[in-house]
Amino acid sequence: MRILVIGGAGYIGSHVVKSLLNTGFDVRVYDDLSTGKRINLFKQAEFVEGSLLDMESLKKALDNVDGVVHLAAKKAVGESMAEPEKYANNNLIGAINLLNAMTDKNVKYLVFSSSAAVYGMPQTPQLNESHPLNPINFYGFTKLEMERFMEWYDRLKGIKFVSLRYFNAVGYDEDGDILGLEEKPQNLLPVVMETLFGIRSQMSIFGNDYDTPDGTCIRDYIHVTDLATAHTLALQYLERENTSQILNLGTGTGHSVLEMIQETERIVNQKINYTMAPRRSGDPAKLTASSEKAQSILGWQPKHSDLENIIRSTWHVYQNTYEKNQN
Repeated sequence: MRILVIGGAGYIGSHVVKSLLNTGFDVRVYDDLSTGKRINLFKQAEFVEGSLLDMESLKKALDNVDGVVHLAAKKAVGESMAEPEKYANNNLIGAINLLNAMTDKNVKYLVFSSSAAVYGMPQTPQLNESHPLNPINFYGFTKLEMERFMEWYDRLKGIKFVSLRYFNAVGYDEDGDILGLEEKPQNLLPVVMETLFGIRSQMSIFGNDYDTPDGTCIRDYIHVTDLATAHTLALQYLERENTSQILNLGTGTGHSVLEMIQETERIVNQKINYTMAPRRSGDPAKLTASSEKAQSILGWQPKHSDLENIIRSTWHVYQNTYEKNQN
């Protein structure tokens, strides 16, 4: 199969490209490089620079393609609330353009990057796919709307999809093949690393009075290599079964913010400058995934997501970039 990976120069996308290439897929990357980086591109994959908002370029990129992996959404929760028009254009209009272009080119398989943000505030500590859907930010709303669009295009146009609801993507390729860091990250572990390397003078822990063992929020951290494997398995599933699915991707195990910081300090033998700050609105105390459905349907297992591997693989990439800034 020839696969078009939209957003294949990005953090998750580049790991997906590597997984697909290693499995024997023919890969074409489509990316506007607004956040993706050329350093993340693989020589074995064809590269086409282009935007989801450019229909002609998008249709051309879909020539002779059997399936699509869509990873090109904007993803900053806070920004989505401040600039909903940017998220409407990219995450909704761009993705609808993709569905229409796939219809035009008769491409029938789509793996979609969704999010746990579709659930909103958890009603149970561990979430499965039947949990109520009530996003509390515009980013989560865009992901849920696209799942609904895909369900209609499945019924009306025969596009079969697997929507993968990620929890917290972390870590880096252990072989060191992917070195491009995200700019202005908002996720915990990159913020920890930027604080270690002096890019940030300090970091904040938002709330230490939650009903958790150490008072800080607990989240489900899934190594990006495990996420990438799930995309490959999802394409193989679509080719084999021709049936749409919506699946959680997480480990089912949570780690607190303080635990992540303290484990990083232990591994790198360095103190992290952090302060306690008030809670952020909308942050649940605990959020973990039930991924039993993905394990049953795809045969997927998270094999790289132990905490030490997550931190060490991230640390090595930041060392490669910022080692010159260390004393």
